[in-house]
Amino acid sequence: MRRNEASCPIAVLVLAACLGAVCTSPAALAQSPLPTASAEDRALARAIFKELIEINTTDTPLGNVTTATEAMQKRFLDAGFAAEDVQLLGPDARKKNLVVRFRAAGTATEKPVLFLCHMDVVEALRSDWSTDPFEFVEKDGYYYGRGTQDMKNSDAALVVTFLRLHREGYKPKRDLILALTADEEGGKFNGANWLVREHRELVDAAFVINPDAGGIELDHGRAVVADVEATEKVYSDFQVTATDRGGHSSLPRPENAIYELTTALNKLAAYAFPFEMNEVTRTYFKNLAGQETGPTAADMRATLATPPDLAAAARLSASEPSFNSNFRTTCVATRLSAGHANNALAQTARANVNCRIFPGHSPEEIRQQLIGIFGDDKLTVKYVSDAGAVSDTAPERKAMIPPAPIAEVFEPLTRLTQAIWPGTPVTPVMENGASDSIYFAQAGIPCYGYSAIALERDDERAHGQDERLPVDSYWKSLDFFYSFAKAVGGE
Repeated sequence: MRRNEASCPIAVLVLAACLGAVCTSPAALAQSPLPTASAEDRALARAIFKELIEINTTDTPLGNVTTATEAMQKRFLDAGFAAEDVQLLGPDARKKNLVVRFRAAGTATEKPVLFLCHMDVVEALRSDWSTDPFEFVEKDGYYYGRGTQDMKNSDAALVVTFLRLHREGYKPKRDLILALTADEEGGKFNGANWLVREHRELVDAAFVINPDAGGIELDHGRAVVADVEATEKVYSDFQVTATDRGGHSSLPRPENAIYELTTALNKLAAYAFPFEMNEVTRTYFKNLAGQETGPTAADMRATLATPPDLAAAARLSASEPSFNSNFRTTCVATRLSAGHANNALAQTARANVNCRIFPGHSPEEIRQQLIGIFGDDKLTVKYVSDAGAVSDTAPERKAMIPPAPIAEVFEPLTRLTQAIWPGTPVTPVMENGASDSIYFAQAGIPCYGYSAIALERDDERAHGQDERLPVDSYWKSLDFFYSFAKAVGGE
């Protein structure tokens, strides 16, 4: 294990530097053999993972989250969980959430721990994939299928963890809760938000562990850093529309809706939002610089200087998309539509621009910036809610504030991470996407994102083509969550 000059474990020191934690002694991180899943438990974990992948839970007419949550409810009931501790509920018949409570032995002495997992996935087209996205395929050391990275891997691992602990007669000192929810990826019935608003008593907790964020970054097989989400960007969609009087296609002219829209999108593609850092991203790059070598490490240190070297930041941004996202707000066009006939000039051209907004800025602020970037009063820029409603203005909400560190989270998280990936520093990060943690953070419940999944930096396929997960990574996450659940639950 790497240590700094004061012999404080870097994994804990980094969290301390960022979030004000007290440095834990090296003895507290002494490694001991990590219990591993038996062949029978691995077989169950594979079967549940396969079952979930092969249930289409997209927000489409073919998708149904309830089919998946009902399947998991049956497994818990068949295992002997009390019916009142396995509740299936939600505002829509196809979007039911499952809340499972693992009861403490006797009277609980502390508030519960909530593991938050969404069950829905992004749409995937069979024509785009080399395999059927809704078929669980194992080949070349990987599991393929929609949701293998985001995030049915963790759904399955935590279902198995709860079933295994129940079978073994585990007696925690506090309740453990598993919430399997709908519509994190989009849709009108976000389960996490609904549970917090309508059934707070079912999900109220001392803190939330959300495996939809964080994990181990690999560089050609080498574990570089273990990311724990401490804050996240704000997700926002904007509808950009150009309109024109149209006309006959035999009389083309540059002043048409498609030209106006594509000109605006080209301006956006060429634009870089201003460079920014906060305490979370600064600590992340400081920690990462100690693991990197050569020009990359030098550029990271230069970026951390006062004032920052913007040329170094530009080189890092060009080399790795995730670095760029850590430095600024990002906006990109994700959908296009235009025209009404093949032989007519388009009267309407429309694009969806998806933004991931750096903490400290609101969607309305970014909407106004987009209007300035486009510089075209012929365009309209409107906000699109998660439910698809379009409005002239956007919310003023900003990103969640990083929660204070909790020793009962970070001590076992760091210790177990070191047991699986020795010497890998644990560091807080800003999630460049967005997650359901925001709803619990807004309710005053600390949230920490950690998946215990190890992925190569250049093999992030969530939401993309041929999504896959290394088989070995799945087994390690299974072992992590079993020991972590027991650590936070107490015995």
